[in-house]
Amino acid sequence: MQVIETLSDGLKRGYSIVVPAADIESRRSERLAELAKTVRLPGFRPGKVPATVVRQRFGQAVNAEVVEESVQEATRQVLNERKLRSAGAPQVEVQSLPEARQSAPKDLAFTVALELLPEIALPDLSALSLTRLRAEPAAEVIDRALGELARRQRTLEEVTEPRPAAAGDVLSIDYAGTIDGVAFAGGTATDADVEVAGPGFIPGFTEQLVGLSAGESRTLDVSFPADYGSADVAGKAAVFAVTAKKLKRALIPAVDEALAENLGFEGGLSEVRAAITAQAQREYDQMSRQRLKRELLDALAGVADFPVPQGLLEAEFGQIWARVEADQKAGRSDSDDAGKDEATLRGEYRAIAERRVRLGLLLSEIGRVNEITVGQDEMMRAMRAEAARYQGMEQKVMDIFRKNPEAAESLRAPIFEEKVIDFVIERAQVAERVVSPEELARDPGLPEAVSLAGRAPAEAAAEVAAPAPDGMAPEAGQMAGSEG
Repeated sequence: MQVIETLSDGLKRGYSIVVPAADIESRRSERLAELAKTVRLPGFRPGKVPATVVRQRFGQAVNAEVVEESVQEATRQVLNERKLRSAGAPQVEVQSLPEARQSAPKDLAFTVALELLPEIALPDLSALSLTRLRAEPAAEVIDRALGELARRQRTLEEVTEPRPAAAGDVLSIDYAGTIDGVAFAGGTATDADVEVAGPGFIPGFTEQLVGLSAGESRTLDVSFPADYGSADVAGKAAVFAVTAKKLKRALIPAVDEALAENLGFEGGLSEVRAAITAQAQREYDQMSRQRLKRELLDALAGVADFPVPQGLLEAEFGQIWARVEADQKAGRSDSDDAGKDEATLRGEYRAIAERRVRLGLLLSEIGRVNEITVGQDEMMRAMRAEAARYQGMEQKVMDIFRKNPEAAESLRAPIFEEKVIDFVIERAQVAERVVSPEELARDPGLPEAVSLAGRAPAEAAAEVAAPAPDGMAPEAGQMAGSEG
C-alpha cells in the first residue's frame, strides 16, 4: 500500500492512498472461492458451481464489497500507524476503482481528508476551587405546601343565594374570544369551571371575573404574553365575551389527620410532612448540583486552551442555529436576542457552540485518560427510565432500543458526562455554603434573583396529592397560560 500525505494544516490532514491491484484481486478471488462452496444455482450441485459462473453472477457485488472493505481497512491502518485520532468520519473520495470484469487489473486509488482531535493537556483537577450551595426547606414553606395540598383536595359546592363572585370562588362560564373581531383556535369554551382570580389562564382573565354573578355577562380585555405557547396569538390583544352560568364555592379540607388518611398515608400528617420535605430537599439538591456543575464547567472553560475541529464546531453551531430559527418562527425567541441583527446573533451563538465543543472534548479526554466508561447495567437503567416515561408503551420503547443501537447510544453520552463531572468534583476543592432557597435559585448570570422559594415543596405537594377535581383546570387546547 502506498500512502502520501497531501495536507498537514493545523488539525487538518489529507492522504493519497493506493492499494495494489494484486491485493484487490487476491481478496476478490478468495471471496468468490468461499462463495462457490455454499452458493446454490439451478443445474449445479451445491459446491460444484464453476468459478467462471460464480464470477459472472456475483463478481460485481463481491467487487463492491471488497473495495469498500479495502478502503476502510487502509484508512484505519493509516490512522493507527500514525497514531491519529479523527474528530469525525474521514471523507473518502475514490480516484481509481477496480472493476470486476477488467482485463487488466487496476489499482484502487483514493484520497482521505480528515480533522484530528487536538492534543489536550489535562488541568490539575485538585487546583479547582468550587462552592456547593445547600438550602433546606423551612417549616413555614412546608406549611404552605401542605395548604396547597389541601387546596388540591377541595370539592365544589354550588352557591344558591345570589351574590357576586369573589376571589377563590369558581364560576362555570361560557366564553368566546376574538382578536381583531376574528375568533381563534382554543378561544371558545362552554361550561368551563374557572377559579376567580386564580391561576391557569392568561394574565388578567380570571381577575376580571371578580364581582360577576350567575346569569350576568361581561366583556374582558386581555393581552396574550409575548412568550405564549401559540405564535398565532402571542403578544396580541384579545376580547372575550363571558357569560356566568353557575357560582360555586371551594370547600378546602383542614390540614389534619383526616387529610393524611384520605391521601393514603398510614403514618398520618407527620408522614405527609416528611414526604413533602424529602421531595423538596431532592429538588433543592438537584438545583444545587446544577449550580455546582455550571461553576465547574465555567472553571474548566477557563483552562481549556486548545484548537477546536471546525467540522465539530460547524455541526454544533448548525444544531443551535436551527433551534434559534425554529424559535424565531414560533415566536419564542430569547428576550436577550431582541434588537440584535443576524450577524451579531450568529457570532454569539457560534461562541456558545465553540465553548460546548471545547468542553465536550475536554470532558471526553478526562474520561478516556481515567478509563471512565458506561456499563451495560447503567445503560439498562437508563433505557428503563426512558421507557417509563411512556406509560403503556414501555415494552415497545425497550424493543426500539434493542433493535436500534443508535437510539440506545443517545442515552450513553449524558450518563458518561455526569460520571466525568462526578469524577472531577471528587478531586476538586469543594466548599459548602448554606443559603436560602432564593439564593440557590438565583441565576448567577442575572442581576436579580428568580425567587423559587416554596417551588420545590409545592411540587412535592403535587406529587403526593390526588388530581384536582374535574373542571378545575383548563382543557387542553384552551387558553392556559405559558406556565400551564
